[in-house]
Amino acid sequence: MYFKRKEKITFTLPDSLMSEVDHIVQMENSNRADFAKAAFQFYITQKKKIDLKESMIKGYKEMGQINLSLAELGMTNEVSSKDNMEEKIAQGEY
Repeated sequence: MYFKRKEKITFTLPDSLMSEVDHIVQMENSNRADFAKAAFQFYITQKKKIDLKESMIKGYKEMGQINLSLAELGMTNEVSSKDNMEEKIAQGEY
């Protein structure tokens, strides 16, 4: 059977924050340890969401520049092809 290793942590909070924590713990019929675990998990989850969103925004911006360059290149090639076709038509080759 596998047991998860646990670590005990100790930290200090300002009285005002501790009062808010205690109020919530009392309302939820919970305890400080469970509150801290939930708070840590919530923070980690939100941080991952924020990091993913920032990564996606960065990727979209990078792809936007690449797509713009490709579109401009495509337009240049299209204009060049159109000019060549018009020239061939004018010379009776089409």
